[in-house]
Amino acid sequence: MTPQKVVIFDTTLRDGEQVPGCKLNTAEKVSLAVQLEQLGVDVIEAGFPISSPGDFESVRQIGATIRDAIVCGLSRAVLKDIEVAAEALKGARRPRIHTGIGTSDFHIRSKFNSTREVILERVTQCVRWARNFTDDVEFYAEDAGRTDNEYLARVIEAAIRAGARTVNIPDTTGYCLPQQYGEKIAYLVNHVPNIDKAIISCHCHNDLGLATANAIAGVIAGARQIECTINGLGERAGNTSLEEVVMVLRQHRDLGLYTNVRPQELNPISRLVSETMRMPVQPNKAIVGANAFSHSSGIHQDGFLKNAQTYEIISPEEVGAEQSRIVLTARSGRSALAYRFQKLGYQYVRDDIDFLYEAFLKVADTKKEVNEEDLLQLAQSYASAQAV
Repeated sequence: MTPQKVVIFDTTLRDGEQVPGCKLNTAEKVSLAVQLEQLGVDVIEAGFPISSPGDFESVRQIGATIRDAIVCGLSRAVLKDIEVAAEALKGARRPRIHTGIGTSDFHIRSKFNSTREVILERVTQCVRWARNFTDDVEFYAEDAGRTDNEYLARVIEAAIRAGARTVNIPDTTGYCLPQQYGEKIAYLVNHVPNIDKAIISCHCHNDLGLATANAIAGVIAGARQIECTINGLGERAGNTSLEEVVMVLRQHRDLGLYTNVRPQELNPISRLVSETMRMPVQPNKAIVGANAFSHSSGIHQDGFLKNAQTYEIISPEEVGAEQSRIVLTARSGRSALAYRFQKLGYQYVRDDIDFLYEAFLKVADTKKEVNEEDLLQLAQSYASAQAV
């Protein structure tokens, strides 16, 4: 089976920036966009041009700067939104307008006070408006995760007929289970007659902690674009994490899917985004968290020291992280203690370690982590005891 490419659509600069406290200025946005292109993402959603003059300028400058990636601007299904997005993208080499509307009954009735048939007309109209400015139009069916599948299929068919090249199926509220989201994508693959004329895109939110699982279920079911952010930033609990989906597809090559993202750049760009957006990465975050390659349990440490693959399915070097860490705590064992002493230049035999281990445990029970200074003091005390 020939591997198939999954398009990586990065929305760190749009959906990721919607996190409270993560506001970026234009220079910061342009700088991050350049790094995202270097990372290997295929599409950069640069912003929502009509939302503010600053966002308009950011989209304009990113479009003028980026050379290979598609630069995308978001809009609602409103003519003025689309015209402003098109104006902001004028200088982009590969512009995309991302337009759409809510399709769940929650949105149709409560948000728009409308009907399904009226929304269908707006779907067709907004895509046609966008096609007046660019051939690359993406349509989003907001809250598709809670939209009836039969109606959603009609919406997607209409969007493609009007000229959408990509159809985005957002689980806007993070409601779906992976099986449900995968079945939704499969339903569209099998029930939209013109689906072969567009790429299906997954845009999943993390309200139930399932964004990555849902996105992967979506591509297994036939989607070929994932919309994601660095560090999983985004509205409320966040979006699908770029680094997670990229590494899932690299680890599970049997899926026959790949991306163009350079994995060695994942940790460097994670740190850059964290610093620029003033948003710390949680230590236990997969792939890029400070503890992603740290081992503190004695059982884990012993296995890791014998063969790293015992407890690490990804090497830190593969994703641009610092080397794996053996962290000494009260849960650590003798092999980890011997290893850390060896790193400091001490070549102790088993009897030495047995003696030192008892002293080590007394120190470990008083603090969260035993550091190098503690080890040096233990070594000095042991040397003094041996000299007596």
